[in-house]
Amino acid sequence: MGMAVALLLIVVASVLFHILSPWWSTPLASNWKQMDDTLLMTLAVTGAFFVAINLFVAFILLRHRHRHGQDRRAAYEPENRRLEWWLIGLSTLGIVGLLAPGLFVYANYVAPPSQAMLLEVTGQQWQWHFRFPGKDGRLGTTDARFVSVDNPLGLNPDDPAGLDDVMVEGNETQLPLNVPVKVLLRSKDVLHDFYLPNIRARMNMVPGMVTSFWFTPTQAGRFEVLCAQLCGVGHHNMRGYVRITEPAAFETWLAGQHTFAQLRQASAAPQAAGAMLGKALAQSKGCVACHSVDGSASVGPTWRGLFNHSVPLADGSTRQADAAYLAESIREPQASVVKGYPPIMPKTVLSDEEVAALVGYIQSLSSAPATTGAGGTNAATGRQP
Repeated sequence: MGMAVALLLIVVASVLFHILSPWWSTPLASNWKQMDDTLLMTLAVTGAFFVAINLFVAFILLRHRHRHGQDRRAAYEPENRRLEWWLIGLSTLGIVGLLAPGLFVYANYVAPPSQAMLLEVTGQQWQWHFRFPGKDGRLGTTDARFVSVDNPLGLNPDDPAGLDDVMVEGNETQLPLNVPVKVLLRSKDVLHDFYLPNIRARMNMVPGMVTSFWFTPTQAGRFEVLCAQLCGVGHHNMRGYVRITEPAAFETWLAGQHTFAQLRQASAAPQAAGAMLGKALAQSKGCVACHSVDGSASVGPTWRGLFNHSVPLADGSTRQADAAYLAESIREPQASVVKGYPPIMPKTVLSDEEVAALVGYIQSLSSAPATTGAGGTNAATGRQP
C-alpha cells in the first residue's frame, strides 16, 4: 500500500515539476525551432511511458496486495502471446515516435542552402581557430604536411584559392544576422565538439575528417562557444565566442582581418619575425588556451605584465620571471609551479629559437602591469597586490 502511494506521489510531483519548472529552454538564436520541437516530442513520449508504467505498477500493487486471512498465490503463466504482442506494438510505436522526427531534423541540419556562407572552425587543445573564404568564395585546401609555426592550420601555400582566406586571430569570431552559415569543422589533435549552447547547435570534430552543419543566426548578441567532448586536462577552458552583428558591421569587421597571404608576408619580414613567431607559436602550441594575454584570470598565470615580475611558487619560494626562468618553465613545466595554479602544463619539445621567440613574446606583453583578479589577487603572480 505504501509503495503504491509513493509511486503515485512520484508521478504527480514529476508532472508538476515539469509544468511549473522555471528552467525552460532559452529563446533560440537560430532557425532550429525544429530541434526544440523534437526534444519536446521526445519528452512527451518518454513522459507518457513514465506515467503509464508507474500508474500500472501502482494499480498492480493495490489490486493484488496481500490481505490477511486470504491464501492467494500468483498464477503460473510462462507465456502470454496477447500481452507480448501488445508490448511489442507499443514499444515499436514509442521508438518510431522517438527516432523518426530526429532523423528528418538531422537530415535538414546537415543539408545547408546553396547560398549559405562558409565558416571553417578548427579545434585544437584547447582553443578555436576560425577561417572565412576570401572574395573568391572558396576556402583553400589544407594538409597536415603544411602545418608549421607560421601556418598552424596547414593551408596549402600553392593553392591560389587559399591566399585570400581570412584568418581570424583569437577565440572570437563574428557572423552576420539572418544569413545562413555552413560551418565546416576540423580537429588538429583529438576529438572535440563545437557547441553553441544559446543556438543549440553542435557537431563532433573528428581528426582526419571534415564534419559540418548549418544554422541561421536570428538574434544579435555575443554567444559562448564550448567544447562538448572531454579533450584533455584543459577541456573546461576550451571556450570561445561568436558575435552576431548586422551584415554591414560584419563586413566592416571582416575587412579588418588579415588574409593568409598577408600573415605569411608579415611573418617573413625581419623586423616582425620574432614577435610574429612567438605569437604564432603561442597559438599553434595551445599556450593561449591556458595563459591569457590581457591580464584576465585563466588556468595558468597570465602573460600580461609577467616578465621580470616576482612570482611565488608552490614550494614556498619566490622566483624572478626573467628570461632564464621563463625558458626553464617552458622546457620543464613542473620544475617551478606558480602558487595557486594546478601543475597541468604538458611538456612540449621546442627548439632554442622557438623558446626564445616565446620568451620574447611574453616580454612584449609586459609594457603594462597585470590586472588583478577576483579577491584582489594578481592574475600574473597569484599574490595580493
